[in-house]
Amino acid sequence: MNAQQFRSAAHEMIDFIIDYLENIRSRRVLPTIQPGYIREMIPEAAPERGESWQVIFQDIERVIMPGVTHWHSPQFHAYFPTGNSWPAILADILSDAIGCIGFSWIASPACTDLEVVMMDWLGQLIGLPSQFLACSGGTGGGVIQGTASEATLVALLAAKSKAIKRLKLMDPNFEESQIFSNLLAYSSDQSHSSVERAGILAGVRVRLLETDECFSLRGETLKLAMEEDRAKGFIPFFVTATLGTTPSCAFDDLSEIGTVCQQFQNIWLHVDAAYAGSAFICDEYRHYLNGLEMADSFNFNPHKWLLINFDCSAMWLKNANDVVDAFNVDPLYLKHDRQGQAPDYRHWQIPLGRRFRSLKLWFVMRSYGAEGLRAHIRQQIQLANEFQQLVAKDDRFEIPVPPAMGLVCFRMKGENSQNEALLKRINDSGRIHMVPAKLRGQFILRLAVCSRYTESHDIVYAWQEVTSHADHLTG
Repeated sequence: MNAQQFRSAAHEMIDFIIDYLENIRSRRVLPTIQPGYIREMIPEAAPERGESWQVIFQDIERVIMPGVTHWHSPQFHAYFPTGNSWPAILADILSDAIGCIGFSWIASPACTDLEVVMMDWLGQLIGLPSQFLACSGGTGGGVIQGTASEATLVALLAAKSKAIKRLKLMDPNFEESQIFSNLLAYSSDQSHSSVERAGILAGVRVRLLETDECFSLRGETLKLAMEEDRAKGFIPFFVTATLGTTPSCAFDDLSEIGTVCQQFQNIWLHVDAAYAGSAFICDEYRHYLNGLEMADSFNFNPHKWLLINFDCSAMWLKNANDVVDAFNVDPLYLKHDRQGQAPDYRHWQIPLGRRFRSLKLWFVMRSYGAEGLRAHIRQQIQLANEFQQLVAKDDRFEIPVPPAMGLVCFRMKGENSQNEALLKRINDSGRIHMVPAKLRGQFILRLAVCSRYTESHDIVYAWQEVTSHADHLTG
């Protein structure tokens, strides 16, 4: 494909993308194919001779689309949102064209410099304490990770390295294996599975603590657990607090947890706000950040709710040197004469290479403005409230926890098995898509407002789907 052929193909692809997203409502949200379906639709080996773009283009609809779960459909209500907007798509196109691997400042100065500034823009937008921002002139700063899971792992590994160095400095006779076996991290029993997975990858035990009646981790619970574990010879060193849990969008008490971490000293506090963090651009939700000044790291996913395409997970560190010291491997071929004058982001993350992801933040924040982004968040929360009101009018259903942000948790009154059957019928029909969770052993259905295309009539449609299947079950 030469430049002129690319120009023609690109126009065709852009038209296809626009038509796809503008008409996504007409597509069944869940596919009906079986695992391995593509193997039966394409040759067993790559072609010896290249094929024309037109032949390839025709196979998008024939081969790919039958197996796509349409995450941006207004009938998609599973998990949490994944961002999407025209400016973000344009940014990804430019990022792919530039094609830099921005592991260091010299590898592409614009890639690093724009990220530094965009993380300050975004941090200011959600009201982060100034210690986390590069523009404060201190040791803080932001970095774009791929996912919140990566951010948690980066924080845990940095905290582990810092703890080991501190303990060996106190007693040079400490064996690292002895330290490893006694390190202990904490999180709530409602935290995302990625916290436990980070512990597995880091070789560290994670203790999950029971939450209160609102599914929130409280300071007293953490304090008692740490005292108990220290008495047994363990070394508490890391806590993950969650603002907006996956099952029910519950919020841990950050002020209480931060106070306990400071009392015990040498405890790294990481705050995971993967979904709900986007709402902190709105003043009325910023109170959930009270106590953040006591944290060491903070993360949320603009690619969930701020109209920015995956992947773009924003992480801030109060002292970036803690991560750099843990991850710094500096071979001669990666050195440059401007080191120390700007971040070399390879030291802030797991992989070496990185894409020009800050373009998405720049394009989207400029295109929508803070006002437009706030309007998007508030509209989706209002849609969730509309669904909650519909559920509340049907005596067959109950709402076990209050709606939070753009999420409504609900269930039919009665046995778990009935709710499991209800969700299976809903998802098998493929007209809307939801996922379940369990709260204190109770099976619940979750409706998340996910798509930027969702409107009030889509909420009514989703409720009609739920009630029609409930009618079948209740006879």
